[in-house]
Amino acid sequence: MLLLTTTAYAQNKTITGKVTDNGTNEPVPGASVRVKNTTNGTMTDAQGTFKLTVPDGATLEITSVGYKPFDLAANGNSPLQIKLESLNKALTEVVVVGYGTAKRSDVTGSVSSLSKERLSQLPVGDVLQAMQGAVAGVNISASTAAPGQSPSVLVRGVNSINGATSPLIVIDGIPFENANLSDISTTDIASVDVLKDVSATAIYGTRGANGVILVTTKRGKTGKAAITFNTYAGYENFAHTFAPMGPAEYVQKYADWKQQAGVDNDLAVPNQYELENYEKGITTDWLKKIQQQGFIQDHTLSISGGSEDVKYYVSGDYFSQKGVIQGYQNKRASIRSNIDAKITSYLSAGLNLNLVNNNADGGRASLKQAAEVSPYGRFKNPNGTYAIFPMEGEQAIQSPMLGLLNDRQQRRQNIIANVFAELKPFAGFKYRINAGYTSTPSVYRNYAGRLAGDIAGGTADVSNTDQKRWIVENIFSYEKNWNKSHIDFTGLYSAQQNQTFSSSTTATGFINDALSFNNLAGANSVQAQSESIDTRMVSQMLRVNYSYDSRYLITATARRDGYSAFGASNNKYGLFPSVALAWNISNESFLKNSTFINNLKLRGSYGLSGNQSAVIPNSTISTFTSTSIPSNGRPITGVIADVLGNSDLKWESTYGSNVGIDFAILNNRITGTIEAYDTRTKDLVLYRALPTTTGYSQVVTNIGKVANKGLEISLRTQNINGADFKWETNLNFSTNKNRIVDLYGDKKDDRGNRLFIGQPVYVIYDYKQVGVWKVGENPAGHDPDATPGDLKFADLDGSGNISSDGRDQMVLGQSLPKWTGGITNTFHYKNFHLSVFIQTVQGVTKNNQAIDFIDFGGRQNLPAGLGYWTEANQSNIRPKLTYVNYLGYGYPEDASFTRIKDVTLSYTFAKELLSKLKIGGLTVYASGRNLATFTKWHGWDPEVSYANAGDASLNYPLVRTFILGANITLR
Repeated sequence: MLLLTTTAYAQNKTITGKVTDNGTNEPVPGASVRVKNTTNGTMTDAQGTFKLTVPDGATLEITSVGYKPFDLAANGNSPLQIKLESLNKALTEVVVVGYGTAKRSDVTGSVSSLSKERLSQLPVGDVLQAMQGAVAGVNISASTAAPGQSPSVLVRGVNSINGATSPLIVIDGIPFENANLSDISTTDIASVDVLKDVSATAIYGTRGANGVILVTTKRGKTGKAAITFNTYAGYENFAHTFAPMGPAEYVQKYADWKQQAGVDNDLAVPNQYELENYEKGITTDWLKKIQQQGFIQDHTLSISGGSEDVKYYVSGDYFSQKGVIQGYQNKRASIRSNIDAKITSYLSAGLNLNLVNNNADGGRASLKQAAEVSPYGRFKNPNGTYAIFPMEGEQAIQSPMLGLLNDRQQRRQNIIANVFAELKPFAGFKYRINAGYTSTPSVYRNYAGRLAGDIAGGTADVSNTDQKRWIVENIFSYEKNWNKSHIDFTGLYSAQQNQTFSSSTTATGFINDALSFNNLAGANSVQAQSESIDTRMVSQMLRVNYSYDSRYLITATARRDGYSAFGASNNKYGLFPSVALAWNISNESFLKNSTFINNLKLRGSYGLSGNQSAVIPNSTISTFTSTSIPSNGRPITGVIADVLGNSDLKWESTYGSNVGIDFAILNNRITGTIEAYDTRTKDLVLYRALPTTTGYSQVVTNIGKVANKGLEISLRTQNINGADFKWETNLNFSTNKNRIVDLYGDKKDDRGNRLFIGQPVYVIYDYKQVGVWKVGENPAGHDPDATPGDLKFADLDGSGNISSDGRDQMVLGQSLPKWTGGITNTFHYKNFHLSVFIQTVQGVTKNNQAIDFIDFGGRQNLPAGLGYWTEANQSNIRPKLTYVNYLGYGYPEDASFTRIKDVTLSYTFAKELLSKLKIGGLTVYASGRNLATFTKWHGWDPEVSYANAGDASLNYPLVRTFILGANITLR
């Protein structure tokens, strides 16, 4: 269906017009406007406009991939306002491709998009949570669910060993390294696109090897102001509880430990405070003590609208998350303003401003300590203070409540300001200048006093980090349409600077705890350090797109980057070219009228991108490190040689190929994409050890190689498409095979760093457990020092003992998944909508620290129901309580899982009803996240990490969330 409005026809033969999408009112670039049955025609530009000279009485034929064709008699006045009806929304969807946009049908590289339904209907505090499991080739995992923590992201595997592996984040066209996407309210986001193959990412040069995530925020549209209020709130609880032993099981465990350890006493529990409570029948559920009812809420108010000359989008957002463990919380307040102004017919300008404030203050209870303390431990002293050592007599385990007494501040701000001006001096040509500035100051302050168990007389830690970035981009573009051909050029010259200054101070030994961290000079000992990093980059880029009749497409890109961190290097500049081809087979005459195949496009690409993150400043020059030596009884500080400089250091370079096929069949009821890729990264930046005779400990050099291969499938089906009831399915599947090709040029493994030729970068390298030594078994000739109840490992080298030099260790698995998938079923009945999303992650092996007693089996509480070896049960899985893990076995387990990730039920009120109430739109919904997980893993969750030693502040379980929300629009 085509809607058309015209004014009276002028008698000259030149007509102008604009072609837009009937559903979205967005321009349709690349549409063919031709005098019917002739070769006289043109194509619309990026704004959907065209100009064409036609004979009197001519009939125009307007066509575009994914739209119904239309014939129009050119008997009206210019400009023609033409609206086309979409045949396939996926093909006509406009995606961001880096320094520009393109219709999905015109894309030659690998670009995936997050569905707008998940953006608009899923209540999450971080857009990465909405992307998790929903975009093929993008692996998002959360090692902790603690409030304020953002998940990690990998796009198509690991391309570096020492460098960063996370993708580049581009927000409204401005690139940001290490950007925190949780700073952007999801309700402010219009679209998220992911560049995956090397040809698509090469346009970002040295920062594109790990993929690129393009985030576009909402902008104002011409029309009456729209006021939108999006709000949700809900409760959070533990998704799964890995509870410690209760009183009876704990008492039995101590009895079993005494038997195994040869301890002869008649005590039911081992320590003083435990005995006191045991005799009184007093027990404490420590897990309940540290828990609290979690609560999450988000409220966003936005106003958008504008005239033909000025458009605006202004929003304010408040997000708050109260954790399920006492003390954990995060609050975020933000303001966004996006302004677009048309100053003249050839000049426009705009501003994007985002101010964010994050607050994660507060002392925190400890999940780790709560899992280890005896149920008979003392909770509070008679004077009301927390017992520092609840199991007095055992001073390795403190109360899990002590962290709540810390005076703790953790705050971060983010100020993002981007301005642009765009000049169109003549038809087809455009010059745009972007200028961006970001400031991200953060502060961490913590004071642990005497009541919190600090034995140093109070310890204060204060650290500050200030990151500042600026970037200026000059972008030139030109496009030309003639006959059936379209060509466009995009050129770039940019410069940017990143500055980071950080300092930290630790002070111990205060007279009292009154001043907290506010007077560090009052401490007995003060240690301070600081660091400043300043890097600069200049870049040039040229991209050419050519298409013929929307059938044959080619994209060629070349980018040149120069990076200051290379310093004295002879390879300071790198060139990164790429080429991509596409064939819209469905536009060929032999398929144009096919009723079975509605769309068929074949794509192929090859290119080179780089990774600068592995090269830290001063890597190309010899560096020294400070040291202290005694002199006359006093320490003297000096420097000694450390890393030998390498003036030949260069970029890590990723060469990649990608082939893909996009299809739609059965009247667009089934649409999808299948892609395969193969990337090879060479010149990895690695540190090689040097002989001490050189005077240096190591040298940084380009020598390693890694490779990635994978297959990705995305499928969307309309299973039922009735008048009242509709059912559609979105499915994605991804595989990745990562391997190390070479390390130091000699094809030898680096066992010390657990890097092995032919294996993935991240592997689990350990002993192979084959059981537990039983009573009566003879370990001689296998593991002579083993006793019954010890873990039994395979003697891989047949030497008659289990050695720790690598001969009896092997690669047991990989810590990144072999394949991932997700399926979303969405049901619509009239105004009701139900969405069910299931995520699966398979082929993952992880060390499970939650079941490693670390030789404390008789001194701490253990997980309930996990079990341990005794002479009676002769367990063939778990060791005895007195087992000493002298080999450092990591207890690896299968961490694969399938999860009902989210379910959302919504109701959209009818427009007829709302118009009477003068409401533009109203949707209410209920949503649940992390509803059920199916796994063989023993522990809190296979995705979430758990530390049994050291800093355990991020030991935080996966949470199950239930939310009610509403989206209201007033016009």
